[in-house]
Amino acid sequence: MNYRHAFHAGNFADVVKHAVLVRILLHLAGKPAPYRVIDTHAGAGLYDLTGPESSRSGEWQGGIARLFAARLAGAGSAGIDAPVRPLLAPYLDAVAARNDGGGLTRSGGLTRSGGLTRYPGSPALVAVFLRPQDRLVVCEREPGAAAALARNFAHDRRIKPVAIDGWTALNAYVPPKERRGLVLVDPPYEETGDFSRLAQSLEGAHRKWATGIYLLWYPVKERAEPDALARRLVRSRIGKILRAEVEVAAPTIPPRLCGCGLIVVNPPWTLEPELKLMLPLLAGVLAAPERGTCRIDWLSREV
Repeated sequence: MNYRHAFHAGNFADVVKHAVLVRILLHLAGKPAPYRVIDTHAGAGLYDLTGPESSRSGEWQGGIARLFAARLAGAGSAGIDAPVRPLLAPYLDAVAARNDGGGLTRSGGLTRSGGLTRYPGSPALVAVFLRPQDRLVVCEREPGAAAALARNFAHDRRIKPVAIDGWTALNAYVPPKERRGLVLVDPPYEETGDFSRLAQSLEGAHRKWATGIYLLWYPVKERAEPDALARRLVRSRIGKILRAEVEVAAPTIPPRLCGCGLIVVNPPWTLEPELKLMLPLLAGVLAAPERGTCRIDWLSREV
């Protein structure tokens, strides 16, 4: 596998995924009982936006930098409307904290550095919201990323980095002893059949831990594989499946990343109304100057 998330850190897809991730973490932290997060494809955990990979791709400029600029613009067509601001604030504050918490500039960066310099991947974001009683297992098999992951979290006893294949981890680490928590599945989708493997692995994990929250991310380049995934999940025996998608560009030939989707199993009851506020705003901000679209629907809603 040649996938390097450093090229894509902080892009529009990361923004959508991580904004939703933070809303779920806040829900879990709303009860005093401990919870566990299992991140099956964690990557390095923290990314240098001034490094060669991020500088070469520049994708974060159309993602997190654009959202910071919208935050500064306030309400209106170029900014974040008042009802959405408190929903995105914990996520944006967590990113700012990883950039030394400096004052925001009008360009959306930070005054100390003159711009965003670091982006927290999902492990670093989860760490912000963990309480002393909560735990995080972060899994990565690529040697370089696994080594960076271990270094980044070596001194946090709440976090356990494991050099392991993410698909193996999904089966091995559920159910957690806490009985409450979240499984984040975010594979690179470089291998043929990853969409099918996603559905199969989810079904297997759900049989072992039916009450856990699962957050699954997938890319949208064309409709065939995302729609096939949805049909399979509709046929599964999983009772509560919420789907959310954001597209920031029209499909192209040959296919290029134009959107992303999230499957949420056992979503918190607060999540659907929050997504209905957040996703249209994110689609508009992240697609500009193009016209972004989003959809939120239930693939299964048994109660």
